[in-house]
This record gives sequence, C-alpha cells and structure tokens, in this order.
Amino acid sequence: MNYYLGVDAGGSKTYCLIVNAKGETLGRGVTGNGNHQTNPLDAENNIALACLSALREAGLKPDEVTSAYFGLAGADREPDYRILRPMIARLGFPRHAIACDTMIAMRAGTDRSYGAVVISGTGFNAAARNRAGEEVQYGGFGYLFGDGQGSGRDMANFVFRSAIRAWDGRGRPTLLHDMVLEATGFASVPEMLDAALDEGYTPPLHVAELMFRAASQGDEVAVGILAEQGMELGNAAAALIKRLGMEQEQFDVVLGGSVLAKSVPGIMQDALEKRVLQTAPNARIARITMEPVAGAVLSAMDQAGVQAEPVVMQNLKKVSFDDLKGDAK
Repeated sequence: MNYYLGVDAGGSKTYCLIVNAKGETLGRGVTGNGNHQTNPLDAENNIALACLSALREAGLKPDEVTSAYFGLAGADREPDYRILRPMIARLGFPRHAIACDTMIAMRAGTDRSYGAVVISGTGFNAAARNRAGEEVQYGGFGYLFGDGQGSGRDMANFVFRSAIRAWDGRGRPTLLHDMVLEATGFASVPEMLDAALDEGYTPPLHVAELMFRAASQGDEVAVGILAEQGMELGNAAAALIKRLGMEQEQFDVVLGGSVLAKSVPGIMQDALEKRVLQTAPNARIARITMEPVAGAVLSAMDQAGVQAEPVVMQNLKKVSFDDLKGDAK
C-alpha cells in the first residue's frame, strides 16, 4: 500500500496530511508557526509535531510513507535550504522533498504537475515549474527588491497616498479621500499626515479593501491603480514563464491570496490575465480549489511518479482542518 504525506508550514499554522493512493484522508495534524525565519527551533518542533499527529492517526511510521513533500514558508534561497534540509531529514522520511509553500499553492489549483502561481495577500509571491521540473520563484522581499506591487500592504499604501494627493492637488479627486478618513478615524488629511510624520503611523492593512470599494463605484483613481497592479502581477508571472521556456505550453496560472480571492470587481484579475496571455497565449487562469496542504500531497505523488486520478482530486477537495484548527498552539 502506498501512502503520501504533505506539509504546509506557514508563519502562523502548520498542517500535515496523509492520504492513501485514492486520496482518502488517513491522518491530519495542525500546529503553530512553521517558518524557520521566524524561529528555527519553534518551526522544527511544530513541523515534527504536526507530522507525528498525522502519523499516529494514520497508524503509520515515517519509513512506511511512500513519499513526503514539504511546502515551507521561508524556503526562498540556498541559505534557507542549508537550514531546512537537515531539519526535514531528521523527521525520518526516506523519500522527501522541500519547496517554498508557493509551489504547493500552485499544485492545489491545477491538475498538472507544472504551471505558474501568483499569490497576493499581505505580501506577494510568484513561482513557476515547467514540464521538466525546473522551478523559479521570486517575491516576498519587498519593494526595494523589485516586488511588492499588488499586495495588500502595497494596496493600503496606495489608498493612503491617493488620499494625500487628492487633498494637496497633485492627484485627481477620488472617493478614497473620504473613505480613508472614515476608516481610520482621522478628522482630516493633515491630521493623518501629522500622525505619520510625528508618530510613525502607517495605514492598517484593512484599508486596502477601500480600493475595491471605490473601484466598484466607478472611481477612476481606484480603477487605474487596480489595473496597474494587476498588470504588474501578470508581468511577474510572464517573466517566470519566459525564464522556463513555457511560452507555447498549455498550463494553468493559479491565483491565490486574499487580495486576488476577494477583489471585486475583477479589474486586477483581468489585467493580470491580459498580460499573461501576451506571453503565453495557451495559458489558463485558475483558482486554488483545495487546501494548500493537499497540493503538498499531490506534489508527493508527483515526486513518486504517480498520476493523480480524478478520484484523488475529488477526495482532496473535500479535505478540511476546520475541526482541528483550535488544536494549534
């Protein structure tokens, strides 16, 4: 009997899932922070405990797992892997692989083992894998390093600066002026400026939602910013696609993260898709359809050379950790 284990280790929660060859859940585990960049010892302990919980529920030992795949937040560069390789090896799984958690998010939105992914939540990440298994990724380092546009943090900043520019006359009038004052409780833009300059105030992330609210009401400034940010996200995916020589391939570009998931109207998505199709006309925009940890399980199957049957995909889409999330420390 073959068994497959997947791990999704993030900055707040770590999930482990074990399934059989049909994708049926045998064991689950949930713990806390699994990002080694935050706390290496804490991350190692939480990843190990999540795996142990899932193994106990499945009645398995590490050496009975056919293939294990770890999608790890913070697995960005070779210095990270020098920490992570021995950490994961100590878990005792004979056949295992490590990747950034962005890659398992991609696998959770496509029935192929290759494709591209763009994640826009609080931050931004993008990654791609071609048919040959070659992978490239970037993002998550911030504006100075060429990324950050299209993220929730970036969107909140744009709301803030658009209100300032509308007030001082450098920018066009926008609904964002009144919206941001109401959302933040400031009586005026000068008061908001003083707080930023004298007290280190930064706009809270939740004001990013104002961009979509204003755009839905036809605000030209908001519409323009969303289109520009969507184009930039599409440009990120297109650059990765070109680096991997995937321009003529058929594959999915998977969209994830709260900004792309909740953004209404779909101005960002439309601009993103338009830019991607300029580079890869046969690509298709897709959404994450299952828990990212299920994408780690599918990656474990890919690693073992197993093609996931439709029944596997159906079963993995049913996976839920809602009843266990309270167990995470």
